[in-house]
Amino acid sequence: MSSLPAPFTAAHRSYVKSLYRRILNNELDWIVQRDLWRARALAVRAEFEKNRDVHDPRALAAIFEKAEAALNSRKHPDPYRPPDAPDGSKWERNLPPPLGPIFEHEKYNEEHGRAGH
Repeated sequence: MSSLPAPFTAAHRSYVKSLYRRILNNELDWIVQRDLWRARALAVRAEFEKNRDVHDPRALAAIFEKAEAALNSRKHPDPYRPPDAPDGSKWERNLPPPLGPIFEHEKYNEEHGRAGH
């Protein structure tokens, strides 16, 4: 990533938290059962804790690039979407009917010579 935030700032903390959440969510896409996923989540947490005391900005940048590359190589092709979220399985499934005027098919057919259709 070319524009990493400066180390030890609020933007840096936000980036690390975002990276951690993205990795955990991606792992949850691959491992649906929470009891099996928990072991992987603990391993991810241990990896983040191992690098907690790294203070060199260049080393941090290398760690972040490695983590982003690992995340991108392991991205799930069909990630989980909550049912009510956009692109979810229930998104806009039961929309209310439109409130506008109702189209009168019989009147239209009579006017255009399509009686009985």
